[in-house]
Amino acid sequence: MTFPNEILLEEVAALLAEGRDVELMTKGTSMLPFIVGGRDSVILRKKACNSLQPGDIVLARRSPGNYVLHRIVAVKEEEVTLRGDGNVSGTEKVGVKDILGKVMAIVGSSGRKRVPGSAYLWRQLPPFVRRCILALYRRTIHKIIMKDED
Repeated sequence: MTFPNEILLEEVAALLAEGRDVELMTKGTSMLPFIVGGRDSVILRKKACNSLQPGDIVLARRSPGNYVLHRIVAVKEEEVTLRGDGNVSGTEKVGVKDILGKVMAIVGSSGRKRVPGSAYLWRQLPPFVRRCILALYRRTIHKIIMKDED
């Protein structure tokens, strides 16, 4: 069953606020190569604001009805900077209060769960190198993965 993001993610936010874990199917390509939209789902858990770290993957509310599932790049006082792994440039800034939950596990199409790493090495690569790797990934491996899913 498919629901519009603004409806579904408001409900997800409410469940996380109650302290419940939520499994959510991902969409899009902004977290490639670590999370494949339309194939992988994530298990989210409410995260204590004082324990947010660079490298954590979080669900954040950018504005009413606008959400992102991206990795934390930096935390400075009450501001969190996010960027999708598949985005070479561009970041979003949200308040700590806008972080709704942290990804505790990534669930592949086979049902196998894996704990997300911090992607430290990936985050240290220069944008040009990440762009080249992502271009190769999208033109080869991603097409094969998505073809196998059909």
